[in-house]
Amino acid sequence: MATKILVNFSFLASLIILFLLTVTSHGFSIKEASVDDIQLAFKQNQLTSTQLVEFYIEEIRQLNSVLNGVIEINPDALYQANKADYERKAKAPGSLIGLHGIPILLKDNIGTKDKLNTTAGSFPLFGSVVPRDAGVVWKLRNAGAIILGKASMTEWAAFRSLTLPNGFSARGGQGKNPYVLSADPCGSSSGPAISVAANLVAVSLGTETDGSILCPSNANSVVGIKPTVGLTSRAGVVPISFRQDTIGPICRTVRDAVYVLDAIVGVDYNDGAINNSLSSIGSSSSNIGISESQWRDKGDCNSWREKGGDSQQKISVKGQILCDNVVLPVTSSSSKCVPQDPLKTQPLQDFSGKSNFT
Repeated sequence: MATKILVNFSFLASLIILFLLTVTSHGFSIKEASVDDIQLAFKQNQLTSTQLVEFYIEEIRQLNSVLNGVIEINPDALYQANKADYERKAKAPGSLIGLHGIPILLKDNIGTKDKLNTTAGSFPLFGSVVPRDAGVVWKLRNAGAIILGKASMTEWAAFRSLTLPNGFSARGGQGKNPYVLSADPCGSSSGPAISVAANLVAVSLGTETDGSILCPSNANSVVGIKPTVGLTSRAGVVPISFRQDTIGPICRTVRDAVYVLDAIVGVDYNDGAINNSLSSIGSSSSNIGISESQWRDKGDCNSWREKGGDSQQKISVKGQILCDNVVLPVTSSSSKCVPQDPLKTQPLQDFSGKSNFT
């Protein structure tokens, strides 16, 4: 009986200590806090970026040996936090909104020109030096975010082997789903999803070629956004597919994911991705083709031209040559309003005979 009481008391004491670690001296609970919660705590002097980074580093030290969600912590994270606190105190422009002073973990294939490694989870790239920050990292720093460290991932974004377990890398070990340790954490952005789900960081950034943001977000019960290719820069990110790679947020809430996405979208001339946004079409020498045979049929797509009329006008105003009814090969005689798989077609040609796509 005495032994049972002692065990229960020890467990209760552990819970109390764990709760105290998650609450600041002003009564603000950091665990599960959203970006809005954290920014409000900053404004009300209940929390500093330094306290926030110290909390996450301690959480990583306690839980990462089990979860393997983080590969390394940025040795400059506390310096960046102190800088954010100073800017907030000085009311510097942009210091009271968005991601300013918020720690973020980056998937280990996203390059940073600092003391962190960029290895895609592998040992061969350990110690390599990148020429510059990845485009999305530059935008995050510009927004005032704190680069807390690198999250683990399925090594080489799962292209090392067809049988490599999801979430495993030589450097990071086997990532574990924090809700059910034996469950598949999915990948390849396993570390960002694990870390956000386990409160090892506020927000994170992953990459996707084919399900690598959406699958781990689903498996670890968090929110992931897979942006359209070309919306976010891939420059400085270890590549898999020029046609499919994209960079996006993995966070606890949709609102937090939108904050991160807002911070990283935009043009980067170091990335050759084709941006499908009409606002990015500016070259008067471009020729644009419309394939009626592939996108229109007398079935449910009759109104395609009416719906696309405004877009065609915008293209014409910008000076492009619009070539109507370009004929492309069709994969099946029964295909209706379904484009061919771009990986199985020949590169599209412009009307001067030069390839527009690489």
